[in-house]
Amino acid sequence: MIRTYTPADHDALVDLFARAGADSPSGELWRHLPSEQMVYLDPYTEHCPDTLFLAEVDGALVGYLTGCPDSALLPGEDELLTQAITRHKVMLRPRSMPFFARSLIDMATAKLRGRESASGEVADPRWPAHLHINLAPEARGTGVAMDLMRAWQDWLANAQSPGCYLQTLVENTRATRFFEKCGFVAHGSTPLVPGVRYQGQSVHQQTMVWSPPPSV
Repeated sequence: MIRTYTPADHDALVDLFARAGADSPSGELWRHLPSEQMVYLDPYTEHCPDTLFLAEVDGALVGYLTGCPDSALLPGEDELLTQAITRHKVMLRPRSMPFFARSLIDMATAKLRGRESASGEVADPRWPAHLHINLAPEARGTGVAMDLMRAWQDWLANAQSPGCYLQTLVENTRATRFFEKCGFVAHGSTPLVPGVRYQGQSVHQQTMVWSPPPSV
């Protein structure tokens, strides 16, 4: 069943947020879930609960899609990151320090080589909406992700939104193939994502965009 978020879902959604990144190329950030939640989940429950779609199987949450109809509704990702890192003193935590050290090195190296680093935002009126989608490991490959995406894309079409963007990783080929099946196309460059590693290797951001088909 696909439905939208209610405050009663909060604890179960937080638990799903903790599980959904397992074994994902983008699953390991700075290893401090409360601060990661402040950036990638809490803003959507607070500002966009009506477009936070949940997938439920036998009464248990197995997937979610945080849809934001207009990115201007949320604080910028840089602002959210600064607030989360400062509040939780994340850079002083032993488990998190390697991530931030790698981030500084990656950004310095990119600057020296004249290359850009990844940005968490796209400011383009053609695609004002954005989304994040995550599944519990047991829900992958079951059709749940497609059901969540269809619910979100139907909402956007009914709301007459001009379009939506998302950001994934070039190295996450399973995700990019899925988004292509949903009608998204690659857009822009593929900059390095500072600090993030997958199987010991650096990763690169892939922006993808989608617009609803014209009404007949």
